[in-house]
Amino acid sequence: MPEKRPFERLPADVSPLNYGLCLKPDLIDFTFEGKLEAAVQVKHATNQIVMNCADIDIITASYAPEGDEEVHATGFNYQNEDEKVTLSFPSTLQKGTGTLKIDFVGELNDKMKGFYRSKYTTPTGDTRYAAVTQFEATDARRAFPCWDEPAIKATFDISLVVPKDRVALSNMNVVDRKPYPDDENLVEVKFARTPIMSTYLVAFVVGEYDFVEARSLDGVLVRVYTPVGKAEQGKFALEVAAKTLPFYKDYFNVPYPLPKIDLIAIADFAAGAMENWGLVTYRETALLIDPKNSCSSSRQWVALVVGHELAHQWFGNLVTMEWWTHLWLNEGFASWIEYLCVDHCFPEYDIWTQFVSADYTRAQELDALDNSHPIEVSVGHPSEVDEIFDAISYSKGASVIRMLHDYIGDEDFRKGMNLYLKKFQQKNAATEDLWESLEEVSGKPIAAVMNTWTKQMGFPLIYVEAEQQEDDKVLKLVQKKFCASGPYTGEDLPVWMVPISICTSDDPTCAKMQILMDKPELTLVLKDIKPDQWVKLNLGTVGFYRTQYSPDMLESLIPAIKDLSLPPVDRLGLQNDLFSLARAGIISTVEVLKVMEAFVNEPNYTVWSDLSCNLEILSTLLSHTDFYEEIQVFVKDVFSPIGERLGWDPKPGEGHLDALLRGLVLGKLGKAGHKATLEEARRRFKDHVEGKHVLSADLRSPVYLTILKHGDSTTLDTMLKLHKQADMQEEKNRIERVLGAISQPELIQKVLTFALSEEVRPQDTVSVIGGVAGGSKQGRKAAWKFVRDNWEELYNRYQGGFLISRLIKLTVDGFANDKMAAEVKAFFESHPAPSAERTVQQCCENILLNAAWLKRDADNIHQYFLQRKAPPAMV
Repeated sequence: MPEKRPFERLPADVSPLNYGLCLKPDLIDFTFEGKLEAAVQVKHATNQIVMNCADIDIITASYAPEGDEEVHATGFNYQNEDEKVTLSFPSTLQKGTGTLKIDFVGELNDKMKGFYRSKYTTPTGDTRYAAVTQFEATDARRAFPCWDEPAIKATFDISLVVPKDRVALSNMNVVDRKPYPDDENLVEVKFARTPIMSTYLVAFVVGEYDFVEARSLDGVLVRVYTPVGKAEQGKFALEVAAKTLPFYKDYFNVPYPLPKIDLIAIADFAAGAMENWGLVTYRETALLIDPKNSCSSSRQWVALVVGHELAHQWFGNLVTMEWWTHLWLNEGFASWIEYLCVDHCFPEYDIWTQFVSADYTRAQELDALDNSHPIEVSVGHPSEVDEIFDAISYSKGASVIRMLHDYIGDEDFRKGMNLYLKKFQQKNAATEDLWESLEEVSGKPIAAVMNTWTKQMGFPLIYVEAEQQEDDKVLKLVQKKFCASGPYTGEDLPVWMVPISICTSDDPTCAKMQILMDKPELTLVLKDIKPDQWVKLNLGTVGFYRTQYSPDMLESLIPAIKDLSLPPVDRLGLQNDLFSLARAGIISTVEVLKVMEAFVNEPNYTVWSDLSCNLEILSTLLSHTDFYEEIQVFVKDVFSPIGERLGWDPKPGEGHLDALLRGLVLGKLGKAGHKATLEEARRRFKDHVEGKHVLSADLRSPVYLTILKHGDSTTLDTMLKLHKQADMQEEKNRIERVLGAISQPELIQKVLTFALSEEVRPQDTVSVIGGVAGGSKQGRKAAWKFVRDNWEELYNRYQGGFLISRLIKLTVDGFANDKMAAEVKAFFESHPAPSAERTVQQCCENILLNAAWLKRDADNIHQYFLQRKAPPAMV
């Protein structure tokens, strides 16, 4: 890893009790004026006060001890690199309380962090700007000088001076709104005092919005703010939020502590959403649903994000991590419980199976790399903090919490959570504190078990073989670290404490045995198991490990995939484990292709979705060979039976998952050039464009993808026109994500240029470039060149934030030769991106792994494809 930058937390001499903050944004000149009056406590006599401050000019600063004269600061020394300012005073400030006053000015930047400007278009077509905030992790200091560390909590009294025709919102409810004395077009809006809270959760928004509102069963006023004229599109999120608040209140047994909660859609927004206490901000696509034009996956996404952000109101906001090292607690927990909440609101989504595909397998993919990191990372400098908002903190975090919840049981888990929240409310906590509460309630060795999952990197591969002894099966289990590069050969032998569950064909949904494996090897006896019964580990794919079965054990499981007697989540886990074993060179890829063919009767959306992702990875790999067409034939063969069963139009009685499956399958067949699918897609697209018959939202992505993949410049022009006409951000994004499917070199360039144009919102440029890189071999080369040629502009635009990491990963992850790995490494050595250093190392590692995989298995795969097509030999 790179050198850690020297970093010190703020001195503890002076700390805030209350921030009185008044801000006056100028929406024309993009500046703001601020006045801070903070009640502070001097704990040790000192003649200076050190605070965080970035891109802010302090005009005057003074300190008045309680009941004494005001003392003016004589110097402001900015340490820009560390985002700190030191206020020096001519005399010593004595122990006690007092008032710190600071007048300052700042800029409403366009970097989507701090207090920034967000561009929107009014219903009449004018371009205007809203002033909005994004403070997590370390950007409250761009809006006002403060002690910007999560453990330095205080209360906030906020007021905003804004044009009187604008909506002004903050964490708390409005208590007063009066004309501003110096300008009759302005009003001063005053908000109620917040509870004790961290700076990163403070928020304010000034702009033009409509809203819909409801009261939750527990009496909280919930509002969803939408762009003007789109209030209707806030109703779905409103319903979810109004159902979710009582669910969490009940689950945690702690009421929501504020009088109101607002959910608001922001036009330019870097993350998916941000859980500011009482004022949660979202990308438009993570909040707005139009009954006619939103697809099923968008509804599901909105439900999950709303569930995630509302969980933080307790877990994160009421109890906050002591330092960013424990960020995973916040994010892993919210990423787990969002599924619990959606499962409560929408049982028909079968969301827990989707968790395995969306979070669990994603985390395992990253965590098998040598350049992964433990869940708990010691971080200091702000650029290091940005970097841990990744799949390890969120997805591995959520996966180990799911495993823990399963290990403890729901009842004790809830009791432990309640104990933890009550004990630390309005305070800060570390990972150990949660383990302690759960241990106290459950009596199980929680800390010992969980430390093996959060403090060491990676996870185990468990090799299992079975031997029949009369009526019993004797199982031998061996655990070793799972590595993406093949069998683990390290000196040290890391050991995990693994909760193991085992089921048999007797009852595939019920554990025959549960045991904690706390050593490298373990022998178990399963009583009364006949020779023809199969045995499977990791029931429900809950344990965070991969399983490698002996050949005969695997053989006996294949029929259970075909006849669907194995539950969906287990079929998915089995296939995914095999795929990653092949990717790591532990088994042959041909073995997996054979198993994939056993999925012909598969009805489950999520199982198909995971299978599809793996075929996409293989397809990308084989785009570097001269038999790329062969894998397209394989994809068509695997997907056409289910495609024919589903057809194009929804049948009576179908639900959410059928819609998702149809979109997935048609997109796969269309992209692979399945003749009938391509013809039908073209026909339906023509009707859609001519307004004869509008495509249902669920069919748009697959149809757009198909016609672009096999389209020309006219097709691209039509798509760009649809993009310009789209009123809904979801539709614009849907188009942006598939534009990269176009295959002619000059059109690929046109799409890349479009990515940086005014037509695409800054946070969405990344998915357009990523779409080009993932669209074709030519696209991959072109996108990488484009990123290098436009590096300054792209880097400036996303300075630091996690979007730069995402851009790099999407652009270079698909390469597969050693030369490219060296090229990527060299480029980022001369163009450093501090917050993406780990991502760059992971990408280079992935490129080398792809190259090794190709060398190892390409010929076997080619042979397999050829012999699949060969006529059977005459007997």
